[in-house]
Amino acid sequence: MEISTELQNVIDCIFKQQLSKALTLLENYLYTYSTQPQALEQLEQLKSDYGLMTDYWQKGFNDPQRTQLYGQLLRRLYVLTTNVAIRRGISSSTYVKTAYTNARSGRKNWSPSGLYRDLEGFVSDMAMLDLEPEHTRQSRQSALYEVHQNMMVNVFDYIWTSRLWNDSVTEAFEDMVLSPTIATIDQQLIVSAITVSLINYFDFNKFRLLMRVYQQTLDEAVRQRALVGWVLGLDSQAAQLYTEVHELIAEAVSDERCRDELTELQMQMIYCLRAESDTRIIQHEIMPELIKNNNIRITHNGIEEIEDDPMEDVLHPERSEQRMEKLEESMRRMIDMQRQGSDIYFGGFSQMKRFPFFQTVANWFVPFYSQHPAVSPILSKTRGRKFLKMLLDNGPFCDSDKYSFILGFEMAVSRLPESLLNMMDRGEATLVGAELGTDNFRSPAFIRRSYLQTIFRFYRVYPSRPYFRDPFDPTGLPRFSFFASPVFQHTALEEKFNQVVAFFLKHEAYNAAMLTLQNYRQELRDVRFYLLNGRVLAKTHNAVNAGLTSAMCYALALKADPENEKVWSGYARTLFASKEYEQSLNLYCRLLERHPDSLNYQLNVAVCLTKLGRHDEALKTLFKLNYEMPDNDNVSRVLAWTLVEVCRYEQATAIYDRLLKSDRPAPDDMLNAAYCHWFQRHVALATKLFRQYAAQEGVQFDAEHEFMTTESVLLRTHGVSTVEIRLMIDQLSS
Repeated sequence: MEISTELQNVIDCIFKQQLSKALTLLENYLYTYSTQPQALEQLEQLKSDYGLMTDYWQKGFNDPQRTQLYGQLLRRLYVLTTNVAIRRGISSSTYVKTAYTNARSGRKNWSPSGLYRDLEGFVSDMAMLDLEPEHTRQSRQSALYEVHQNMMVNVFDYIWTSRLWNDSVTEAFEDMVLSPTIATIDQQLIVSAITVSLINYFDFNKFRLLMRVYQQTLDEAVRQRALVGWVLGLDSQAAQLYTEVHELIAEAVSDERCRDELTELQMQMIYCLRAESDTRIIQHEIMPELIKNNNIRITHNGIEEIEDDPMEDVLHPERSEQRMEKLEESMRRMIDMQRQGSDIYFGGFSQMKRFPFFQTVANWFVPFYSQHPAVSPILSKTRGRKFLKMLLDNGPFCDSDKYSFILGFEMAVSRLPESLLNMMDRGEATLVGAELGTDNFRSPAFIRRSYLQTIFRFYRVYPSRPYFRDPFDPTGLPRFSFFASPVFQHTALEEKFNQVVAFFLKHEAYNAAMLTLQNYRQELRDVRFYLLNGRVLAKTHNAVNAGLTSAMCYALALKADPENEKVWSGYARTLFASKEYEQSLNLYCRLLERHPDSLNYQLNVAVCLTKLGRHDEALKTLFKLNYEMPDNDNVSRVLAWTLVEVCRYEQATAIYDRLLKSDRPAPDDMLNAAYCHWFQRHVALATKLFRQYAAQEGVQFDAEHEFMTTESVLLRTHGVSTVEIRLMIDQLSS
């Protein structure tokens, strides 16, 4: 739920410790809207207490508790303001108001002791079923689960729409979640409800509860949900007000297991954020190959088998083997993505969240159990039960996707080929990727990843998600980049910073890497830090990060470790980008002395020589490399451009013609070939190539800026007049 601008301004003042200003802003807000008289009474009490403290101070009395009292007033005002925001959110949204009202009308007794008693009572009732006659046991069990699930839906809605908790309510819910007499499914769902509430509005008591549960519970599923909950609910600004947050975190990360799990969690979050891009790879590259090389086709009537051509093996015996190899390669690629951490099922299952089941918020977070009233009838009667059981027991799906699969399977089963149904009945069918051992499913890492995928689906797919604050929103200080939070400074978790930043860089999460590097204290800035920061600046084209430029980073790293080749290489790239070609050349020459057979370093030396106008030296190296490796595209394109530089256009054109004949020509080759033809006055062909280049995915081509600024010197050097440039810009704009 979004907080109104007026109330957010109040909270910002509280975090800045501007108590008087915050009191005035909240008073203006309450009198403007005048819908919460009780809040006005509480505000008047706060103002009175603040006035007493001010009077006491003005009279010159020394109060050793003054700082503590001021902090307490700030906290009381934060609680009041946040509760006002929650009430405002409920009253201004039909969706939230419905959830709030239904929960409180669906259950009358919301005392923690009453809820505790009912949760324990359900466990007792289920245990007593063993004493029931067999012919009534099933119906009695179904009735119990249905009543209990309805109650848990109300519990979930009650928690996420609740105001900030006091100590007694917090302790009661903590006891429930840690109690061995309450079902783990209920405890997991309560933890998720607390998490959703905490993400919407920071509540120190809920945050502390999740941290305590994480540290004390013996149930791994509850423990991992609590970990994800307090991490996603962490608010760095609120931690300035509730300084105990720093103490709680420092204590938690002093444990090595916690540090390892936080590191894994940070990496898993990045894989979650890549789910949509991974889905595009699967949909556009992998699935077409799987379908093309399989013996099925998908029609509007369902899935149909394609009969094998009996003459295929006689006329083209190699095709069957090639098709199988491509099929296996596509399957291996998807499985490898999954093992590396990719969420390979997001794309498919995100389309299966339109069932009425997912209109209920609690159902997005409920752990999978086969007795859930929405799926137990399906599992008891649908064909392919062995197939379903195998997937549910052994498939690497998150809980949300398990429910989706069952609900979708019920609709699709009538359209499946009989042969496929028979395989399912025998338990012989499976899905791509459902091949991890069951031991993996019990590991803390898998439990955590599965739950994280469940949460990600909710915040990405749920139709009413705008009413919930998204922890995966990249604006501001993202909650998913929690390693960048200042609360982890001066803690034992700092030992993991380098590892996590390197991971961010590997997976192109450059903003997360930059934010985390800003979190390094001065004494942590070693050679590794300077290397990482230099790489981030080079990748993001930022001028400064953590108070350093890319060149400064590499210079400091070189000073600390003069013989580090990674420093030489990074520094050389940075100097080249800054057009310091002579210094860049010196470093590349040093690297080439150590690795004389390195093609990369030879090409870098040649490019530097070209930039310095030493074309003869560059061409000598490039012609030699081209003779030794005539099919190496990198050698060819560097040689081609060097030939353009010395006006040997025909030779360069021959090379570009070959490069552009490939299945997927590089966009830069199109651009450089266009310049080559333009310099030869092949205007029509140059125009065509410029247009093809501009049409490439990911290319942003501004002809005005390109020709008049970026490459103006190049064009003048090769005799292209200003009028010709204007004519080309006009052509490309039309």
